[in-house]
This record gives sequence, C-alpha cells and structure tokens, in this order.
Amino acid sequence: MIKLFVKYILIFIFLILIQVIVLDNINFFGIINPYLFILFIIILPFEVRGWFLLFIGFFLGLFIDIFNNTPGLHASATVFISFLRPKVLKIIAPRGGYEPGTFPRIYYFGFNWFLKYLVILTVAHHIVYYFLEAFSFHDFFLTICKIILSSIFTLILIILSQFLISKN
Repeated sequence: MIKLFVKYILIFIFLILIQVIVLDNINFFGIINPYLFILFIIILPFEVRGWFLLFIGFFLGLFIDIFNNTPGLHASATVFISFLRPKVLKIIAPRGGYEPGTFPRIYYFGFNWFLKYLVILTVAHHIVYYFLEAFSFHDFFLTICKIILSSIFTLILIILSQFLISKN
C-alpha cells in the first residue's frame, strides 16, 4: 500500500513537471496545447473514493494553474473530470465488473475500452477548460477547433504513454 502511494506521488510530480517544463511550451498555431497531466486522474486505481478523487483533481489542477497563471481554469476542468470519472467507469464497466488489483489501463481492459474511457474524460476536460478560458461564445468555432485538436494531441500522448509504461 505504501509502495503504491509513493508510486502515485512520484507520477503526480513527474506529470506536473513534464506539463510545466515541456508541454506548456508547445503551442502549435495558438490552437493545440497538449495536457498530459490529466493522465494522473485517468490512471488512478478504481478504489479511490469520490471525495478523495475530487480533492486530488483540485490540487492537480491548482498546481498547473499556479505555474500557468490561469487562476482556476485547470482546477475547474480537472475537478469536473474527477467528478465524471466514477460515472464513466460505471457506464463502460465490463460485464463482470472490475477485478480487484486491476487498474484503468490498456494492459488490463484493452485498447477499445481504454479509448472510450480516455476520449470521454479528455474531451470533457478540454470542453470545460477552453470554454472557461474563452468565457464567451464570441469565438465559438475557434474554441471548438481548440477542443478538437488539443484533445486529439492529448489522446495521442496518453495512448503513447500507455505503451511506454509497464503493466503496473
């Protein structure tokens, strides 16, 4: 249990550092911004309680907001997907439910299951984030373009990360 806790703390720190140092400096045409840090919420164990998931989501988003000077944008979007995650997992659950000791990863549930799960949470995050950022419907189509392209880029990065990390 302690080993797993330390592992997730290290992943938390690593994803924040990758996001802040590398990915926040990638901005293609002012439209595409990859947000790999949401992977942390996505890969947390199934057993994480809802209130704790919201807490984690808030602090993950808050750290990104602090480094990006985006007060509350990432925190709001990350809390939203933290709230949404248990509902999505329930909807896409395998027929027999989730086995103890498994995690929401490609390795355990296959590519199709993981892709459905990933697309729902990634697009939800990006919708909340980009509409809060725009805070109007003035540039509606530009905002939709940002959501779609950034979601695709984020999905590619997360899927690649799944193939690069071990089954644990």
